[in-house]
Amino acid sequence: MTDPIADFLTRVRNAIMAKHKVVEIPASNLKKEMTKVLYDKGYILNFKFIEDDKQGIIKIALKYDAQTKVSAIKTLKRVSTPGLRKYAGYKTMPRVLNGLGIAILSTSKGVMTNKEARAAQVGGEVLCYVY
Repeated sequence: MTDPIADFLTRVRNAIMAKHKVVEIPASNLKKEMTKVLYDKGYILNFKFIEDDKQGIIKIALKYDAQTKVSAIKTLKRVSTPGLRKYAGYKTMPRVLNGLGIAILSTSKGVMTNKEARAAQVGGEVLCYVY
C-alpha cells in the first residue's frame, strides 16, 4: 500500500455509501490523530483503538441523521498525495466550502484543522478536506 491515508479515507467513504454503522481500519499514529479530529468536529459518532500483536485497529462508529439517514460526512477528499505533496502556510490556509467544512493538516504542532492552524499561526501539509 503506497498511500495509507487515502486507504483510510476510502474505507470510511465506502462504509458511508454502504450505510454501515462501524468501519474497521488498520491503525497508525497519523490515522489515530485524524480520527480524533473527526470526532472532535462532530463528523463521527465514536471511535475505539484496539491493540493487537500487530499494528492495531481503529473502530469508527459513523454518524447518521436519525430521520433522513444521511451521513454527517458528505465528502472526504485527499489533497496531498505521495506523488504531489501540498503545503500551506498559515496566511494561505485553504477554506473548505467557504468555512463550512474543514481541512485536516499535519503540522509541526500535531494534526489539526485549518482553523486551529491559522489561530496557532502554523502551516503544514494539507492531508484532506472534510465536509
